[in-house]
Amino acid sequence: MTITNEPNNRPDESHGHEQNKVILTVDKLSIHTAMGAALVDALSYELRQGQTLAIVGESGSGKSISSLALLGLLPDNLSITGKVQLAGTAGMTILPIANNERRNSVLRTIRGQRIGMVFQEPMTALNPLHTVAIQIAESLRLSGVPKKQWREQSIALLDDVNITDPADKLNRYPHELSGGQRQRVMIAMALAQRPDILIADEPTTALDVTLQHEILELLDDLKRQHNMAMMLISHDLNLVRRYSDDVIVMRQGKTIEQGKTATVFNQPNAEYTRTLIQQNFGQALTTSAENENEQVTVLQVNNLQVQFPMEKSLFGGIKRWFEAVKALDITLPKGQALGIVGESGSGKTTTALALSQLLSNQARVKGQIVINGQDVMALSKRELRTFRSQIQMVFQDPFASINPRMTVMQIVEEGLLVQGVDKSARQQAVIDSLATVHLPVEFAQRYPHELSGGQRQRVALARALIMQPSLLILDEPTSALDSTTQVTVVRLLREIQDKLQISYVFISHDLKVVRALCQQIMVLKDGVCVESGDTENIFNNPEHTYTQHLIQASHT
Repeated sequence: MTITNEPNNRPDESHGHEQNKVILTVDKLSIHTAMGAALVDALSYELRQGQTLAIVGESGSGKSISSLALLGLLPDNLSITGKVQLAGTAGMTILPIANNERRNSVLRTIRGQRIGMVFQEPMTALNPLHTVAIQIAESLRLSGVPKKQWREQSIALLDDVNITDPADKLNRYPHELSGGQRQRVMIAMALAQRPDILIADEPTTALDVTLQHEILELLDDLKRQHNMAMMLISHDLNLVRRYSDDVIVMRQGKTIEQGKTATVFNQPNAEYTRTLIQQNFGQALTTSAENENEQVTVLQVNNLQVQFPMEKSLFGGIKRWFEAVKALDITLPKGQALGIVGESGSGKTTTALALSQLLSNQARVKGQIVINGQDVMALSKRELRTFRSQIQMVFQDPFASINPRMTVMQIVEEGLLVQGVDKSARQQAVIDSLATVHLPVEFAQRYPHELSGGQRQRVALARALIMQPSLLILDEPTSALDSTTQVTVVRLLREIQDKLQISYVFISHDLKVVRALCQQIMVLKDGVCVESGDTENIFNNPEHTYTQHLIQASHT
């Protein structure tokens, strides 16, 4: 699917005399491993005040580590060469980037105060044990703000990043905030020290499509208000096209193409750039011809409701419940895929967890969930354990859902081990399962940290498929992957669906992926299904205004 939106046509504010000032120069930045392998190879660019420079490329292209090198945040076993200069009051100053003791003392005054950074995953970058107030105060303390002004300035910063009721949010912990709110807190922390340059490393990866635009509009506005320069590191070309002035395309550490964003997108020189721009997921399988399959219903859900406790009474009873999912009905035939879409907090993941019976004991689940003719809510714990092989789940982040201490063999065979399958049968099943997801057999002896993001996601898929389920629930399985890896994972899922006649419930905020994989679609908003039906019908003729808004956002 070709990206259709117009190139950035916002008024370009980077042409004023003051704003045109070069603020950062990077000349032939190279990063090598101890074994001499090049991770970044002679990267050069200039960054001007008021400008947004985007660096794009797939996983392992060197985008993130090239920016971490500027702040001295790379491990000591990497060798870093090149020349980095930062504008100061007395002209350009050379930053020490090579690994030595002088580097840290000099860069400590640069980090946060001159160059701020918004990291990719706010849940890992924020401290789960501290409130928002404590974490923003830390940034304010570092920039020399007196303690009595911390609260007032923290509220002003949260207000700046459009967080509603900022005074209340100061007392919250990261897990009590939504994905979008956590990302805004990270931006507020980065702005606390009023940096000249803001590096945003994949700032919207795990966010839904409407939130992605909100966060980037926000960064864009803040850049203009504070007259900063911005570096946007991303694999999402739609966003790069809309929110950057210049772009660098990287692959395996090398600069493939570099120039004005509009020029690179309208007339790409490199074949690799053209492939990235014309990201083609292919088309969902047509299943209408398979009449005998259409008669077999794998999943039937009637009036599903999920509630979570909101407020407890004095004696530990629950006074108030929050309705996360309200009265959902689903019918899914064998071999078909249902895409569930909606923004953060719409109830997508809650629905997935309810279907796979993985919600906490605190949740109240009502309604009926029938899988292969069996009402799963009527099963005892013991019966459910046996039944579980028929319904498997693949989670959003393969790194978090896979045990880092186990080999691929141990990870994939785990379900069969629980079922008491003997060793030789288990090993053969692992080999078959790895072949299904196109991973070589020698990967069985590797550990998760030795694999790329796409390979880890294939391992998670192999672990689910080895149980030979008839229903596979996939929760955002492509959101953390770069665009080329997303394409291969979607094609793989389509191939498995065709070969094994497996049914999918596919949860995603990426509508392009849903359209390429799913025959049916359900749109959720605030726990309610606002529209559902045949995928192509809904994409071509969305009836509900919210669906129209989602589809529109995915095109711009």
